[in-house]
Amino acid sequence: MVEGRALPLGRADVDTDQIIPSEWLKRVERTGFGRGLFSEWRDDPDFVLNRPEHAGATILVAGARFGTGSSREHAVWALMDYGFQAVIAPSFGDIFYSNSFKNGLLPIVLPEARCTALRAALARNPGARMVVDLAAQTVSGPVGINDGFATDSFAIDPMRKELLLAGEDEIGFTQRHGAA
Repeated sequence: MVEGRALPLGRADVDTDQIIPSEWLKRVERTGFGRGLFSEWRDDPDFVLNRPEHAGATILVAGARFGTGSSREHAVWALMDYGFQAVIAPSFGDIFYSNSFKNGLLPIVLPEARCTALRAALARNPGARMVVDLAAQTVSGPVGINDGFATDSFAIDPMRKELLLAGEDEIGFTQRHGAA
C-alpha cells in the first residue's frame, strides 16, 4: 500500500527525455537520479516539484502518454530515487510501463476524466494525500475542494501484481521457482 502526498503534473506527452535528460545518463549506478528528475523544468521556481507543499510526494498524477520515447530505465530510476512509488495516468509509453514493473514502480491507468479531476483537486488542495492499495487494486483520492475522497478500481496483470506485492522482479520469481 502507498499512502502519501500526491503531486499533480498537468502535462501530457511527457517523454523519458523530459523525465531524465540525457546528460544524466552517464551514471552507472541506479541511485542519484532523483536530482535530475524533470531537471530542465525545475529551473522554473513555479514548477510543481519545486513547491514546498509537494515535498515528499510519493504519488504522481500525470497526463496522457506519460513516459513515451526511448527505452531508458533511467526515467523509472529517477522517479523512484526522488521518492515516487506510483504514477497514475490515462496512458503510458509501452516501454516505460514495462520498465516500471521491472523496477518496482507501480504505473496505474485511470480514465482521463478521473486523472484530470484528480490533478485539479490536488492543485486546489496542495499537499493532499492519496491511497493506492495494490492488493485491492484501488486508488482513493480527492474529488474536489473539501468534497472528500472517491475510490477508483484499476486493472493490473495478475503476474505483475504478484511480483510487486512480493517485492521481486521476474528473475527473482524464476529463482524462487527454480526447483519446479
